[in-house]
Amino acid sequence: MRIPKSKNAICISVFFFLGFSALAQEALDGVLAVVGDEIILKSELEQTAQFYALQLGLNPYTQKEKMEQLKKEILENLINERVLLAKAKEDTIQVDDRKVEAELENRIQALIQQVGSKERLEAQWGAPISKIKRDNREQVGKMLLVREVLNQKFKNVQVSRKEVERFYESIRDSLPEKKPSVRLSQILITIRPGAASRESALEKIRAIQQRIKAGEDFAELARQYSEDPGTAKRGGELGFVERGSFFQSFEEAAFRLEPNEVSEIVETPVGFHLIQMIERRGDKINVRHILIRVEKGPQDEIDAKAKIDEIYQRAISGEDFRKLVKECSEDSVTKEKGGDLGWFTPDEIQIPEFRQVIDTLEVGEVSAPFRTQFGFHIVKLEEKREARKYNLTEDYEDFKARALELKLQKLREEWIEELKKNIYIEIKKDLL
Repeated sequence: MRIPKSKNAICISVFFFLGFSALAQEALDGVLAVVGDEIILKSELEQTAQFYALQLGLNPYTQKEKMEQLKKEILENLINERVLLAKAKEDTIQVDDRKVEAELENRIQALIQQVGSKERLEAQWGAPISKIKRDNREQVGKMLLVREVLNQKFKNVQVSRKEVERFYESIRDSLPEKKPSVRLSQILITIRPGAASRESALEKIRAIQQRIKAGEDFAELARQYSEDPGTAKRGGELGFVERGSFFQSFEEAAFRLEPNEVSEIVETPVGFHLIQMIERRGDKINVRHILIRVEKGPQDEIDAKAKIDEIYQRAISGEDFRKLVKECSEDSVTKEKGGDLGWFTPDEIQIPEFRQVIDTLEVGEVSAPFRTQFGFHIVKLEEKREARKYNLTEDYEDFKARALELKLQKLREEWIEELKKNIYIEIKKDLL
């Protein structure tokens, strides 16, 4: 688990997985813009704008002027992306498949870090990692192409010492204090469904199974009882899919079925399923399913609290915190790093419970257990840096990076405007 930072910091990994499902909606919304032989759909703009509005704290209904300005900026960025993709095609620039796979893996790991575990990510998406990757591989490829085009054009751009000094002097009077920061490590115990919760879900799915065996209609039972909100109204129908779209246990059961045949009870990370084959078409199948989720119960929270309390007693009795992390923590991302969460300024810590606890700790001190949406935590304050003024000596590399980025931004904008002069661009203003 990674502590979410300020809402004003756009979460790239989530934006990436917002995805471009709009590509499948071309017939339903409309082509908002044409850039060369590439298109931008209205739904793509709307989805992206809604996401950024959420991240920036904009209300689309009460802050309409700001929302319209946001949409204009996003549309401009989408057009610029398409222009650069056209340039990549013109220059026959390609990205190695291994780089795409590596970037996908990095982004998957970032998401796992946010939610706490691979299993939790799959449960939240209702799909295995393989499908999440497959659904986003094309967009990652495009993103890397854009990055490569810009890199090839501007890879030799540098900033001199004098440029860094000029940049520093230009912003010196407006620089705030460098905020205090803390480095944290943690032990996390998640609240997982226990044996009683699992047995309760099993009883429900077994009762439904008996009604199907007695002749009741599968689709009607799915509408009444399935806990998959995306398919229940359709009688549990998933539509035609190929291998790799499901959790492995679900897939193995589904692809073995004959038309109208119903599976035995199948367990996946999201719960228990019954599956009915509708039709097989080549390598694809269309199935219905009924899902009963294994929900966390009151006893599961009690058990997790007892576990974290025991770990806390060991920690304050002098046991090594890093060893306790490796032995006990259920945060798969930080476990092998001794629970290290990294450095944060106070306003980067978005979870209120973390903020409240950290304010009470001294360096080296371990907190009492506390609860968040992720489970129960024990936090250790590893290091603390006090506030101070920025200066060119201690912060030279930071100012150098910022000066270089500013220079690159100006050069990129100028180049893209030149490229636009040689490519067909049409914006359907009636769809804005």
